[in-house]
Amino acid sequence: MIRVKVLGRGIEREIEWRKGLLVKDVLREVGFNTESAIARVNGRVALEDEPVKDGDSVEVIPVVSGG
Repeated sequence: MIRVKVLGRGIEREIEWRKGLLVKDVLREVGFNTESAIARVNGRVALEDEPVKDGDSVEVIPVVSGG
């Protein structure tokens, strides 16, 4: 299982790990894409095409924009 926490939104979920799971897949599972959020895997900022391993912890940080 992958633990996912969306910072500032009060969302915490567990996603079943599957072979080939990438950071961008985890973002999609919780309603984000790579343009609307940044991910940290086990405390380290991760690129969208990085694999996620069983037991990883992912923090999703929504991007705020505006002017």
